[in-house]
Amino acid sequence: MPQLVLELNGQRRTLEPGRSYSIGRDPQSDVAVDDARVSWRHATIAYHGNGWVMEDLGSTNGTFANGHRANQVQLGQGTVVNLGNAESGPRLSFAGLPSPVAPVGGDAWHDQGTARFNPGAQSAAQAGYVQQQPQQAQQAPQWEQQYSGGGGAAVPPQQGGGYAPQPSQPAPEPVYGSRNPTMVRNLAGGLRTIRIGRGLDNELVVSDLSVSRHHAELRQLQDGRYEIVDLESHNGTYLNGQPISRQLLGPNDIVGVGHSTFRLVGDQLEEFVDTGEVSFSARHLLVKVQHKGTEKILLNNVSFGVPEKSLVAVIGPSGSGKSTLLRALTGYRPADNGDVLYDGRNLYKQFAELRQRIGLVPQDDILHSQLTVRTALKYAAELRFPGDTEASERARRVDEVLTELHLEKRADNRITALSGGQRKRVSVALELLTKPSLIFLDEPTSGLDPGMDRDVMKMLRGLADEGRTILVVTHSVAELALCDRLLVMAPGGAVAYFGPPKEALHFFGYETWADVFQAFENYPDHDWAGRFRGSVHYQMYSADVEAVQAQSVQIQHEQSKPPKQQSWGSQLSTLIRRYFTVIGADKGFVGLLIALPLIMGAMSLALGTSAGLVGTGDPQKPNSDAGTLLLVIAVGVVLTGAANSVRELIKERVIYERERAVGLSRSAYMMSKVIVLGLITALQSIVLSVIGILPNKLPAHGLVFSSSPLPEMVIVFTLLGIVSMLLGLVVSAVVKTAEKTMPLLVLLAILQVVFCGVLVKLTQPGVAQLVWLVPSRWAVAAVASTIDLAHIGDPAHADDPLWKHTLTQWSVDTGALVLLGVVCAVLVVRLLRRHEPEVMRQR
Repeated sequence: MPQLVLELNGQRRTLEPGRSYSIGRDPQSDVAVDDARVSWRHATIAYHGNGWVMEDLGSTNGTFANGHRANQVQLGQGTVVNLGNAESGPRLSFAGLPSPVAPVGGDAWHDQGTARFNPGAQSAAQAGYVQQQPQQAQQAPQWEQQYSGGGGAAVPPQQGGGYAPQPSQPAPEPVYGSRNPTMVRNLAGGLRTIRIGRGLDNELVVSDLSVSRHHAELRQLQDGRYEIVDLESHNGTYLNGQPISRQLLGPNDIVGVGHSTFRLVGDQLEEFVDTGEVSFSARHLLVKVQHKGTEKILLNNVSFGVPEKSLVAVIGPSGSGKSTLLRALTGYRPADNGDVLYDGRNLYKQFAELRQRIGLVPQDDILHSQLTVRTALKYAAELRFPGDTEASERARRVDEVLTELHLEKRADNRITALSGGQRKRVSVALELLTKPSLIFLDEPTSGLDPGMDRDVMKMLRGLADEGRTILVVTHSVAELALCDRLLVMAPGGAVAYFGPPKEALHFFGYETWADVFQAFENYPDHDWAGRFRGSVHYQMYSADVEAVQAQSVQIQHEQSKPPKQQSWGSQLSTLIRRYFTVIGADKGFVGLLIALPLIMGAMSLALGTSAGLVGTGDPQKPNSDAGTLLLVIAVGVVLTGAANSVRELIKERVIYERERAVGLSRSAYMMSKVIVLGLITALQSIVLSVIGILPNKLPAHGLVFSSSPLPEMVIVFTLLGIVSMLLGLVVSAVVKTAEKTMPLLVLLAILQVVFCGVLVKLTQPGVAQLVWLVPSRWAVAAVASTIDLAHIGDPAHADDPLWKHTLTQWSVDTGALVLLGVVCAVLVVRLLRRHEPEVMRQR
């Protein structure tokens, strides 16, 4: 069995077969390399029977041979390996011995048992390490015989190793941490067109519900090159993280289809399936905002790396940037500087594709609590999966998630009947529908008792163990021991600690977390981040991440269009059915919807008017009650319509934010509200206006309908109700809390009363134009035009130009009312943009 000579920084070491040699930043490694880009336990070298092999141990920054990252590297004569960086990382060169003969002078290092290449020993010692000084090696003899082969060639794909190309061809960039491809298909001499999709009739079947039945085609052109063509898939086809419709493929291009990525290597097509076991890291995140004319930093150079299948907790006092960090990590509010890396892929630059791999559970529930668990998940599945998925496929996935989270016995219970911990499980279940690899949770245990707190954290621990990476922001410190890593944020948005939870209190030198948080408050000027960077924990768990400079300094974040998960009409249909189901599940609300127009109509009847809505026959006695009756009906319709919608968007804001991030159409969401609330409001307005108008004497004919003015009066009041409903949606989109909607509703009603044109004369220049923005002004004017109120009513309003008894004026009044409604609808759509991930807002 041959020996191997390793050289680093001019020092050599002869490695003997029969044992494994460790390489890393740990001073106790066989080959200790004091470079921040090298992981604490970076790699091993061992003889495996057919040759010497270096195996990467899942290092953060990687192991590189011939400039390309690999998990396993065949070592031999002339092999060169770089650690942490392909160009500037610590350089290890290897040479093989022709026979197991010790070098001249013996193997002094082997006798010592460890080799220490540590030019930066002083800095490590300052960090608190006890470290031996490196010993000088004896010079190895010059080689008399050169071996061919093994010159840095990586090991071919095999179980447990990463893909590395043959030396005769250029190596492509790594995919998923340089893992082995899940499948390799030889394209030479085969089909010129390969269809990719979920259906079994495709040449390449991808068993993923997020993939359309016929998703994309890989086509070979006459010149031998390949192009990828999207077949109008619902979730899109991505090239290097960007959505495409048709694109030529280059040698290092990566095609994304659902949870799978494909890469061409010569005449072979490699598939890599994202099974959830991915690494995740943040590097040099900086978030700053302008506050009262000064710049305020919310996140200050935050860096940390999360290994696969781990549970990470983020804690810190109020104002330490935890929520800002969560938004930066998920792409909702990208950092101003820095990178977020999903298994080495830049989340900000490839957000369009990678956002489908990320689940986010906000602090507030993201479900309609009136629905049962199964029904809520059923509608969520309809919205998140392509429109060509069968109902049975969606139902099967819902059942799988319910079983995984032990919710099958609660599946038919209404969400409002569940405990706090069970409701949080349902929110997590919703995110698990699409099998995300990363799940972020914001305060999932807030408001829960200690028992439920433990239950939720154990659930998260189980999800991590099953192959996902979980990051949870929490105020609770009772169950931190269940986590793999703990990130402590200090005031000012800096990292005060990152490492194992069990070592955190000892690191701070306190016995309880209350003491730690009190210290943050008592010593606001203390450099907590500097203290951490000078510690052993920084060297062990963060230095290798922070050593790599951010690639995206001053990134110009691109606006990213949401994936078209379903056709617009399909989304609209699902949203309308879900909305009717939500309303129908609340019997009390349905009763109120029925009672409200009846009560309002009865109030108008109580006024009573002997002349009805016609003239009194005596020019000296105008019918002043007619205008008052129209005012009461108009205000009743306005209140009914606005009350239906004024809380509708604010109460669903968290739900909308999340659904929008995974592909919900903004206009479809808006139209579902308009159609459902518009239909309800229209029925209410018809009932209310008919009750108020029909018992009164009416003119013989109207301007539009010669038989009776009633239909055109009802049409106008129905339009007023719908416009008021849209105005209520504007209020709901503007306010930040539901409590602010009621005062604004009252103000809205008062404006309709004062400026409808009955109580106050509105013909003065300036005032007349300003009140054009009040819907009741146009509605009352249109009805006044129908019954000729300018002549039968109060003489003070006889010169109102909007009350002219002509078909043209009625059409103008009605048209202005419709225009106000359109303006309100457009305004709501624009306001909804504020509640979307910043990186995906369209200009």
